[in-house]
Amino acid sequence: MSSKKQRACYVCRSCGHVAMQWMGQCPQCESFNTLEQQKRLSESRSGTHYAGSSTATEVVRYDVIEAQDVVRFPSGNPEFDRVLGGGFVPGSVCILSGDPGVGKSTLMLQILAALDPNFQALYLSGEESLSQIRLRGERLGMTEAGFHLATATNLETIESLLLKHQPKFLVIDSIQTLESDQIDAIASSVSQIRYCAQVITRYAKQNNATVLMIGHVNKDGAIAGPKVFEHLVDTVLYLESDDQGRYRLLRTLKNRFGAINELGILCMTREGLKAVKHPSALFTSHQAQAVSGTAVTALWEGSRVLLVEIQSLVVDSPQYQAKRLVVGFDAARLNLLLAILSRLNDWPGSRFDVFLNVVGGLKIQETSADAAVLAAIFSSLKNSILPREWVFFGEIGLGGEMRPVQYAVERVQEALKHGYKKVFLPKANQAGLKEFKEKKMIEFFGHAHELISFIAEHQDAG
Repeated sequence: MSSKKQRACYVCRSCGHVAMQWMGQCPQCESFNTLEQQKRLSESRSGTHYAGSSTATEVVRYDVIEAQDVVRFPSGNPEFDRVLGGGFVPGSVCILSGDPGVGKSTLMLQILAALDPNFQALYLSGEESLSQIRLRGERLGMTEAGFHLATATNLETIESLLLKHQPKFLVIDSIQTLESDQIDAIASSVSQIRYCAQVITRYAKQNNATVLMIGHVNKDGAIAGPKVFEHLVDTVLYLESDDQGRYRLLRTLKNRFGAINELGILCMTREGLKAVKHPSALFTSHQAQAVSGTAVTALWEGSRVLLVEIQSLVVDSPQYQAKRLVVGFDAARLNLLLAILSRLNDWPGSRFDVFLNVVGGLKIQETSADAAVLAAIFSSLKNSILPREWVFFGEIGLGGEMRPVQYAVERVQEALKHGYKKVFLPKANQAGLKEFKEKKMIEFFGHAHELISFIAEHQDAG
């Protein structure tokens, strides 16, 4: 009998879309020149099952299924455990991605060293030799550790190592370096990443092993490879550096065992990445003298409150069109707030350059910082100083109305705990704050015009 011929297809290296003919633009992700020719998988090769699949499938009623508590074990780093939701879950698969040199391999080495020596752990590296890893460990002060290491990039070789040693904690650095003989494509291609990730994930689910994979990023900052790669795993983490390069921000983009948008803050030291105990101190300035154009806000990041300072500079524009320069805040939202301020204060905003900066390199994503941004801009415009013990939070609508935000009680408590004397927030957030109102620790406002008027009456001259 004649074997079936393998037809050529074209796979997008950005999203994994498969097309039967070459096109200049991918019809799914609309990227240009990303379709690469590959041979289609044969029938025997295309039968890869997803992780956790079994030979027999049963239909079970929902109310008879027993809910099992998730048992976790710590990573040795409190901030890493925070973004995971409390620690590693046996049988879970996690991706850690980030820019080159941000500290992904360093963090993995520290986690392995912090594990119990009796815990069977294996570090598979496809980018560094064993002596290079040992040298990095020596620089971090790691003289003794109980985990094992190996260098391998061939998936079949890795499968034999896994069957022989049966590790319960596996680190792969990185998934883009793996390649299988079963796939007719180069390493880091869409088909290779997808197939290798499926095999590694299946091992994790069937053996109740925890897998931590390092993933490269493309020029746009997204995880390199097909999107099905991210859908396949349980947790996706992203490690980024702040503007100064000393601190690292660890974010949760996906988590099947905890909340997303969680934020962990780490500090790069000679001993590696250490958890920051008081993160609010990073995002507020420590200058001895107060200056105009600064305001502090209380942000809700994941499951905690962060106090963040916002700096603004408003100056006369020497050009016909005023500049808007923003660092750490949404530029479109800044233009919206400037339009609201112009209407409330009769301010010709087109005549002024506006510069806005979030201290510490944090990128603000929630709208509760609107009140602080407006206060900082108004303070710089009038060249008057806001009291350093004030904190502002609240969303501002297009009509200038102050909209409520979530977790108002927790924000107020955190601000007062750090020594701030007064918190300004929307009037709609009065529930649960009667005690603070009686002690004159908080001020409620229903409209941005009321907030601006209060600031104008209580500011000090700059």
